[in-house]
Amino acid sequence: MAKDLTSSPLDRQNILNNPYALEKIETYLGLGGIYYQGELFFTKQQLVEIFGISESTIEKYLASHSDELRTNGYRVLRGQQLREFKALMDVSVTDYGNKTPALGVFTFRATLNLAMVLVESDRARMIRSRILDIVIDVMAERTGGHPKYINQRDGNYLPAAYQEFSYRKTFTDALDHYLGMAKIKYVIYTNKVYEIVFREKAKEYKQILRLGKKDSPRDTMYAEVLKAIASVENGLAAEMKTQSETLGRPLQTKEVDALFTAAEDNPYLKPIIEDARIKMASRDLGFRDALHQKLDAYIQSVPEGDFDKFLGETSRSLEEQLSDPALLAVFKRLKDR
Repeated sequence: MAKDLTSSPLDRQNILNNPYALEKIETYLGLGGIYYQGELFFTKQQLVEIFGISESTIEKYLASHSDELRTNGYRVLRGQQLREFKALMDVSVTDYGNKTPALGVFTFRATLNLAMVLVESDRARMIRSRILDIVIDVMAERTGGHPKYINQRDGNYLPAAYQEFSYRKTFTDALDHYLGMAKIKYVIYTNKVYEIVFREKAKEYKQILRLGKKDSPRDTMYAEVLKAIASVENGLAAEMKTQSETLGRPLQTKEVDALFTAAEDNPYLKPIIEDARIKMASRDLGFRDALHQKLDAYIQSVPEGDFDKFLGETSRSLEEQLSDPALLAVFKRLKDR
């Protein structure tokens, strides 16, 4: 979907939290700046020249987007820090005198943040366009062109998938033994589990992620989502078993439906379900450009740690993970539990 960075704080922050995209953008733009304490900084005067705007325009955005710009690196230097910084400055770049008591400076990240909201500058508009292109290129490069399965690059994915497979078997066995109903029950109650966890049926989920008919939804789910599904399935299997044995007969549909309703309101499951909703809604929008409208209230910016988890050097393709002896040992422990 098309992104308008000037109007979407979430899209802006998802880019600014992506260190791999920022590295590429910094190299491409070559804006200059001053290195201080290992980080690139820009003065307001430098940004006036870069964007072709007035200093009063910058002040206007500092007022209207204060929290956002400060979060992304805008700061005011005073005292010893100011003296150190001014010692690095070329006098041809600044008119700030020795008696200046404070100096507002922008990190490269804060500078990009300003470029994303600045509507008075044609240069900022061109930078926004290039930023979006670079982000797409970085995602394609880091995922091998397959963001649909970016979830599988998490080192926790395979153990979670294996564990969920085990609890899935417990759940389907419970449906077999304790619910007298035709085989359609597996589809019906799988969808009910999905609706408890992320408010969508399997068909809806596949449409949102643009999956093919033969694609398995669970192959694309994050480890946290699989753990939430496993928790719900295992708990419901236990509840079905207990109630059926208490009644001395298979359960009726309405009785199983009541168990599902209770599971959705279970305070023990609430934290893990809410975490799964946040992870799914936020990551799918940030990594896959897929919007889960029913989870709109759970969407947050993707934290910087997630970019490392799914795009960084420690993230690996599924094939690489399967060749890891340490991971195979984890599977053996799960199998023998």
